[in-house]
Amino acid sequence: MNILVVDDNKAVQDMLCELISSQGHNVDKAINGLDALGKVQQGNYHLFVIDHLMPLMNGLQLTKNIKNNPALAGAKVIFMTTQGMESIKGLAEFSLFDKAIDKPIDTEQFIAVLSELTATNYECDTLQVIG
Repeated sequence: MNILVVDDNKAVQDMLCELISSQGHNVDKAINGLDALGKVQQGNYHLFVIDHLMPLMNGLQLTKNIKNNPALAGAKVIFMTTQGMESIKGLAEFSLFDKAIDKPIDTEQFIAVLSELTATNYECDTLQVIG
């Protein structure tokens, strides 16, 4: 499966890319929503892992662009936020997310969400919180 990780925090981005690729997926990364849109036009992605707050184009704007693209109708979105789940549940865009998770990222939770959205079972060798 082709997955795009979009986060302006390089440490989080690198950790997620390593975690996803260790599960057998192809993974690319983008530093913000604008960078991601360029990659979306060039790639064939099945799942997006998108950070909420980023410069140039935030995660909400990027998610709307992805979900409005007919070529990406089946693509899934994991939305990550540092703002807390309660604050994003009230957003009009909340229904566009297939899953939403809090940051810092709990790797066990992330693996469970990834497994659910890709319909595969993974094992997490390490339990840690990254953020």
